[in-house]
Amino acid sequence: MKVLAIDTATSWQSVAILDDQWIVARRDQDAGKSHSKLLLPTIDRLFHESGLSLKDLDGLVVSIGPGSFTGLRVGLATLLGFRTITGLPMAIVPTLEGLAWNLRAASTQLCPVLISRRGEVYWAMFRWVTDELLERIVPEKVGPPAALGGRLTEPTVMMGNGWEAEEAAIRDGLSRSVKLTAAPAYAMKPSAVSIGLAGIQRLRRGETAGLGVSPLYVQRSEAELQYEQGGGISPVERRRERVAEKMAARIARVRTRASRQQIRNRRNTT
Repeated sequence: MKVLAIDTATSWQSVAILDDQWIVARRDQDAGKSHSKLLLPTIDRLFHESGLSLKDLDGLVVSIGPGSFTGLRVGLATLLGFRTITGLPMAIVPTLEGLAWNLRAASTQLCPVLISRRGEVYWAMFRWVTDELLERIVPEKVGPPAALGGRLTEPTVMMGNGWEAEEAAIRDGLSRSVKLTAAPAYAMKPSAVSIGLAGIQRLRRGETAGLGVSPLYVQRSEAELQYEQGGGISPVERRRERVAEKMAARIARVRTRASRQQIRNRRNTT
């Protein structure tokens, strides 16, 4: 099965053409925020190098997120356009799952981590059950790095730019009894090859993207953010505290005025 696979979920752009397990052509580069300028020329270059074209493919595979909102939209829109033109089936693969495919058949729990915003990270946990079956232990989450550390309870291999950037903060929330190991350098970045291999599995099972497919945006609710920004105090409790503070200030002003009036009265009587 020949597929075109792309990953634009982060600043690291990865594009590959696979023929089952074989890598026909690939290109990985730091695209920064220029996916919209670089993606199509890169795809065209790979077709030229391989001697293939869209009509020679059996399917399309794209990383669906979480990750950069702009990068995800560029990647998905590009392959949706190809699907419309060719009628090829398209598979979508969560970005963190694709990272876990970088270490196929690993014997230890895997935790891919990507940088989010507001000092947070995206993460999930996986374990290889067999050489071909990857189990999702914890679905995609987003939150402070220290909170991720608190969720790690067994030896784990860490990977992704979120781990590289926030290792110290993740370890701050970690129990001393838990051992974390960094993945090899080649497994740290998203790879279109891994996305493609996971996607080929899906296509063979008939798991194709529907018409209304959209990027996987993993975000916490506004209520959760407000709760955290309030130091772990609920919105209701914060309102109560504000009311109490206002009442205390009002009572203090009344007492001050009363005290001043008493002083004036004593002066007048003398």
